[in-house]
Amino acid sequence: MKETGIKLDYCAFMYHNTPFRHTYKSGLETYIIRLQTEGLCQALIAGQVDIIEPGDLLLFAPGEVYDLRIGELGPSGDYYVICSGPWLDEWWKLQRRPQKTKIGENGRIAALWQQLILESRRHDGGNPELLCTLMQSLCYLLDRAIDEATSYNSGPKLLAYKIKLYIEEHAAIPFTLTDAAKHTGLSVSRSVQLFKAEFGMSIMQYAQKVRLAMALELMGKSPLTLERIAEETGFGSYTYFHRVFQRYYGISPGAYRKQMIEKQ
Repeated sequence: MKETGIKLDYCAFMYHNTPFRHTYKSGLETYIIRLQTEGLCQALIAGQVDIIEPGDLLLFAPGEVYDLRIGELGPSGDYYVICSGPWLDEWWKLQRRPQKTKIGENGRIAALWQQLILESRRHDGGNPELLCTLMQSLCYLLDRAIDEATSYNSGPKLLAYKIKLYIEEHAAIPFTLTDAAKHTGLSVSRSVQLFKAEFGMSIMQYAQKVRLAMALELMGKSPLTLERIAEETGFGSYTYFHRVFQRYYGISPGAYRKQMIEKQ
């Protein structure tokens, strides 16, 4: 991807059952981005060996010392990418990023990382523009995850943030308050209380907002029927979708879509 400002050296998911150590004491020549997904390992963070747990994101820039130790604490799994290039240099300058941030489970980041891995493994080397777009998108999503993790670093705030992520990742399918609460290991009442205190709305109100945003995008960009859109965006039935849409926008989905078509 040299032409696009990003050089992708390695991108993969790795699972280690045996001890492994990756060390650059004289400083890296590339960027290393790594997300722990399973088990534990150890890494040199800010001059000290630290335990790396699932959900920990590691970011290292050229010139920084890198020392990763796997196997001493059991099997370990992670997504990683080793990369360089002018675009990444400019991205790195945009903000200060800690070497280690706990961003937790994030289905969107995992899915994007998997797409990047698959494209990079193509027999033809992958489409350079697509690889660049995927890599840039991954960087921006990681920045958002870092910012949100930093903002919600206290116990209650972090739990509310985890519920928010769960809603965004599962909005396209019907889920219950029990499902959302179970994701954070809380009771339903505690989950409802924490989320409302942090975001000023109920869990289901936020789910409706996410689903409506998805529906609006499909209404404008796809030929799907309104009934199918209701199913694809987690509303379950057109009757419910119609009622929620009318309440939020003061117009029926059909009339709204007709206006969108007339404006095109």
